[in-house]
Order: sequence, then C-alpha cells, then structure tokens
Amino acid sequence: MDAVFKALADPTRRLLLDRLRERNGQTLGELCERLGMARQSATQHLDVLVRAHLVTVVRRGRERLHYLNPALIHEIEERWISTFDKPRLGAISAIKNRAEEYAMTGTPTSVPTYVYVTYIRASSEHVWRALTDADLTARYWGHANVSDWEPGSRWEHRRTDGSGQVDLVGRVLETEPPTRLVITFGESADAPGDASIVTFLVEPHHDIVRLTVTHENLADATALREISHGWPAVLANLKSLLETGEVLPRAPWEMSPVHP
Repeated sequence: MDAVFKALADPTRRLLLDRLRERNGQTLGELCERLGMARQSATQHLDVLVRAHLVTVVRRGRERLHYLNPALIHEIEERWISTFDKPRLGAISAIKNRAEEYAMTGTPTSVPTYVYVTYIRASSEHVWRALTDADLTARYWGHANVSDWEPGSRWEHRRTDGSGQVDLVGRVLETEPPTRLVITFGESADAPGDASIVTFLVEPHHDIVRLTVTHENLADATALREISHGWPAVLANLKSLLETGEVLPRAPWEMSPVHP
C-alpha cells in the first residue's frame, strides 16, 4: 500500500485517475489534451500510477490504452471503510448516484470498457488450463466452460447441477496458448445476438503471472455494474484454487455489491 498512497498523494495523479474514471481506455495523447499537460509530465505521473498498479496499460496495435484498475481501490475500501460504516456510506452513495442520474442530460454516453488485473502465484500454463478446462472452470466459476477453444469454435457456459443447461454461449475469436484468449461473452443460449468481448491476457514473470481481463462492448451501465461485481469474485476464486488447491469457502459472487 505504500506505493498506492504515495501515488494518490499527488493532486495531478488523482486528477488523472478521475479522468480515467470518467472515460476509461484513453491514450496518452487524449489524457494530455484533456489536462493541458505536456506528454513528458503526463508520462512521469502515469508511470507512478502504473507501478502502484492503480493504472493498467493495454496495447492495441501501436496505441497504449490506459485503464483505471479498481482492485487496489477496492482493497482500501474493504480495509478502512466498509468494516466501520458500510451501511451508512452505501446509502449516501445510492442517494448521490440517483441525484446524478436526475441531473444528467439526454445525451447518450458510451459504456466504458472494464479492465481487471490480478497477480497469481502460478505458471502461465496452469492459468491457461484453469481458463480453458471445463472441470476446473466448474470448480471456481460454478459453471463449466466447454469448448475446444479453437478460433471460430463455439463455447458454452453450462450449469453444474446435472441439468446440462447452457446459460450463455459465445465464440472463440483468438487463441494464443498460454498467454492470450479472446471470446465473445454474454449471448443468451435462446436468443444469441450482439455480444460483448472478453480478452484474457496472461503475462508470466518468474514464479507469478499477471492476469488481465478486459471486457468490451458492454450493452449498458447495468451490464457494467454486473460484471464489475462478477469478475472480481470469479477471479478471486480462480486465484485461490491455483494457489491453495481449494476455492474460497463461500461463493464470493453471492456477496452483495459494495455499492447498491
């Protein structure tokens, strides 16, 4: 946490985080334009935020897109806020959000891309197997993800209650074992249509990996809220399984979201 609080101590870096909160996935040029800041100065501040894991960089061709990483902010909230006064702060947050909704204009806004980063003590091969093995996904996700994981193939999100019912389907867009998997996500088995896109990026470093999950093309703000609650829960269970051999003692997605 030392690096986190050091990064947050600077008002310019807090402003950068605010700008990414307003619109995630900006390039360096876009951030500089919005802040009226020289590229060199912005780069120095962004490097501090990246080292503190408050910002994640995702490469798209020649571009470097910057995303706010909510994981450490969530840890701060859990450690110093939610234990003491969570119900009251949750109520205040709900009132504030509703007031802001009423104050919004009728101009449509785009739904931001969701990015989540976690670090796992495992090899990239083990993480890849956990992402693509039906039996393992059934253990930490509560559904078995079934496919041959070849580009163009269908994948299914099957219940593990013995019914064999498929709740979601999608297509495999890209596979680069054991480091990159891109799939469509969120189609209904009964009414497939436009789907969002999920990218799993597995980056090994000595005896750990950095797993980055990027979720794009979300339908609306409701979908963003749902996956913002779901992905941290699923990935926490995956991390526990790979590091300890067991999933968490309770399904983490059954917990209520922090913000109503």
